[in-house]
Amino acid sequence: MAEVSNKQVIFKDYVSGFPTEADMYITTSTISLKLPEGSKAVLVKNLYLSCDPYMRARMTYTHTSYIGSFNPGSVLNGFGVAKVLESGNPNFSKGDLIWGFTGWEEYTLITSTETLIKISTTDVPLSYYIGILGMPGMTAYAGLYEICSPKKGEYVYVSSASGAVGQLVGQFAKLLGCYVVGSAGTKEKVDLLKNKFGFDEAFNYKEEQDLGACLKRYFPAGIDIYFDNVGGKMLDAVLPRMRLHGRIAVCGMISQYNLEKPEGLSNLMNVITKQVKIQGFLVRSYYHLYPKYMEMVLSHIKEGKIVYVEDTVEGLDNAPHALIGLFSGRNVGKQVLVVARE
Repeated sequence: MAEVSNKQVIFKDYVSGFPTEADMYITTSTISLKLPEGSKAVLVKNLYLSCDPYMRARMTYTHTSYIGSFNPGSVLNGFGVAKVLESGNPNFSKGDLIWGFTGWEEYTLITSTETLIKISTTDVPLSYYIGILGMPGMTAYAGLYEICSPKKGEYVYVSSASGAVGQLVGQFAKLLGCYVVGSAGTKEKVDLLKNKFGFDEAFNYKEEQDLGACLKRYFPAGIDIYFDNVGGKMLDAVLPRMRLHGRIAVCGMISQYNLEKPEGLSNLMNVITKQVKIQGFLVRSYYHLYPKYMEMVLSHIKEGKIVYVEDTVEGLDNAPHALIGLFSGRNVGKQVLVVARE
């Protein structure tokens, strides 16, 4: 059997507090490019890997995580785009391009093939399948359309708005005729929101001493929809600004991931008095809508109605740097790790 070297990113040990690049290391092993006899697995060459905020939760040991912790001493895994080299699964053939769960390594033997989706549309960048055409795109779609049901003229606020999900939520809301404000952590990102993604307004939350006063300034009539990516103090500041029958989609809480003691909320009474709906969600519950989403979003892309910004890092050697950068806001747009381009 032909064996080749296989560079890998290994998770060192469980993390408390803020993760660092030292919590991962690079090694090289070997892998056979032939499937074991009778195997139903799929052997792939990884092309693009996705750096996502939810991966921080997997660095901490827990029995309750919806996706499971990383295993110390093992290869990290997550969403990626790959090319099939060998397949024992009748749904996939040699040469197919797929996206789904794979290892942070050059080659992966995927035994759990349930998450894999064959790529049929290739006249867009393949990296889009870990962004706008993959999990982040479906997340934006599910949270905005399915949970918040926006109506023309409503007031929409998006936190962490320049990230993989937020940039899409804002653009989708604008296409539906909403007034959209986003927040981000640098001037560059604020400019991107207004000048590239077409948000009506945007602000740098790090420059605001009083988040409540800031939100009152941008939403004098209140907020109908809040797409929450950060939680914590921002969510607490939003609650008093919500309008009657407002909706909050709780997508992520990146402000809390590195805290040993999560922050509480003090403004929850507004949920009762304003009859606000708050709903957390996991994108995997909405993948049955993927064909419907693809039909919508591909037409928007081809008509130039939606743009998508990626922050690209080359090579597995730079994987720890790329992943850790998410938690300090170093990335601008969707963080993509390029393993190979073909």
